[in-house]
Amino acid sequence: MGTSPPDTGLVALLGLRFEHISADQVVISWTVDERHLQPQGIVHGGVYCAVNETAASVAGSVWFGGRGRVVGVANTTDFIRQAEPGATLTATASPVHRGRLQQLWSIETYDAADRMVARGQVRLQNLPVE
Repeated sequence: MGTSPPDTGLVALLGLRFEHISADQVVISWTVDERHLQPQGIVHGGVYCAVNETAASVAGSVWFGGRGRVVGVANTTDFIRQAEPGATLTATASPVHRGRLQQLWSIETYDAADRMVARGQVRLQNLPVE
């Protein structure tokens, strides 16, 4: 995967920007707009889940490197505070555990006022090259 994920698929659809990519941390930001909203006019919880899995998967892939691929096997997200159109949000993924078979990443999302809006964790399965 390298350090520059393609701006395609869900990443492009949601307008996600990679601010930092390394084996130890991935930072993604986006500005909330109509693409991200549920019927009540706030960010849909599934957006946070998608951002969390994206951040963890990119970081986990960079860490696992040429040894193989990683895939998400569990994604748990808590919604702390609502975010409305125009808000700029930043999600940061940090490793909790990186083992031979699995990885666990913690992701925290904050608004521009430094208030947590969501928190989650993603477990990845390492799939070694055979």
